[in-house]
Amino acid sequence: MNKFDYSLDYKNLNLRDRPELYRVGKGEQGVLLVEPYKSEILPHWRFKNPEIATESSEQIYQLFLQYLAEDDFVGADMARKFLQMGYTRSRRYANHKSGKKYKTNPQKQATKAEEKEARKEVLPLDIDPVKAKSAEIFKAKWQVAKNHPKYQELLSQHKQLHSQAKAS
Repeated sequence: MNKFDYSLDYKNLNLRDRPELYRVGKGEQGVLLVEPYKSEILPHWRFKNPEIATESSEQIYQLFLQYLAEDDFVGADMARKFLQMGYTRSRRYANHKSGKKYKTNPQKQATKAEEKEARKEVLPLDIDPVKAKSAEIFKAKWQVAKNHPKYQELLSQHKQLHSQAKAS
């Protein structure tokens, strides 16, 4: 399994210098941890409306292509994750104006059990067509990135190296 390793000291770790430590994980895992990529990509990540989402997704996609040109799999994967997060976050705000999917009681400090129970109670949908369009824009770029032949090649190489290193 290629689980994201949350035990690393990401505040003091430069994964451009140590790409062998990077694990892809699932979905967007680690997107706000992995440096220097977080600092390079995050300033471009916006989804307030379709115009901003278009500009943002294009800037992040250009970084993705730059990382691919440099054979920098970690950077390319982080850019892909930011595109995916652009989709998921704008979709969340498209569905729920507050950005919160689950009902919680702000008057009371919830216990872990209460929080888990509250997560079962999904707030009703209140579709925002502007954020929905932003989500579509990010989803399209994310899919292009995810299916890019060079990205797929680097992903396969990275996973192969990782599994060999673990087997040794």
